[in-house]
Amino acid sequence: MRIIKIGGAVIDAPHLRQQVLTAIAALDEPCVLVHGGGVIATRLAEQLNVPQTMVEGRRVTDAATLEIVVMAYAGAVNKTLVAELHSRGRTCIGVTGADADLVRARKREHPTIDFGFVGDVEHVDAHRLRMLLDQGLSVVVAPITHDGSGQLLNTNADTMAAEIAIALAKTSAGNNDSVSLHFVFEHHGVLASIDDPSSVIPVVHADDVAGLVERGVITKGMMPKITNAVRAAGAGVDVVIQHVDDCGTMTGTRVV
Repeated sequence: MRIIKIGGAVIDAPHLRQQVLTAIAALDEPCVLVHGGGVIATRLAEQLNVPQTMVEGRRVTDAATLEIVVMAYAGAVNKTLVAELHSRGRTCIGVTGADADLVRARKREHPTIDFGFVGDVEHVDAHRLRMLLDQGLSVVVAPITHDGSGQLLNTNADTMAAEIAIALAKTSAGNNDSVSLHFVFEHHGVLASIDDPSSVIPVVHADDVAGLVERGVITKGMMPKITNAVRAAGAGVDVVIQHVDDCGTMTGTRVV
């Protein structure tokens, strides 16, 4: 079972998006596709003159920004991906974490930073997700969650994908149903040098991360990916940070 996460850089690049969606449509089983859309949300915020603040790759979400990310993620981005997958013969349904109570979250508490309406995942209903997958539906998930009291929350899509993968892995224990998590983005994997596409680090161990951060190999938007990849790998999920090329060939970095 595959959980695939794509971000705004992939979504906003038509050629790359088409490559990835074509590869997803060719899979031999339904999958869970978790998407971001930060590039689109940032552009919309600029058009609406709503200032944006990012902290370690995560968006601070005030009330105005929450409206923007709901419009972008749950609306335009989610339904566009659903339509494009249907055009390739992949039957799917688009949801947010709030739909069917799939992903419950709590508002983030931080000792020094007010992240606003940002949600940290508390629970994933893996059984309901499996019900959709068992019906032959791929599930396209926008990273909007809720707190159970009527409040929508903006949740990092990398975190959302990891938590979904971990929850599905727990329900797979004992039935030989492996779960893999794929962070698909614009680079060919974790690069030793951002200027050299061929400098892919084939394997990143949890113990390597601190050194990679210190050397500046892992920065900014890569931080949530690595953090969540390590967490998922530690929970028994097969994790890879990868790229899909024109021919559907996949390259990347395995995280263990």
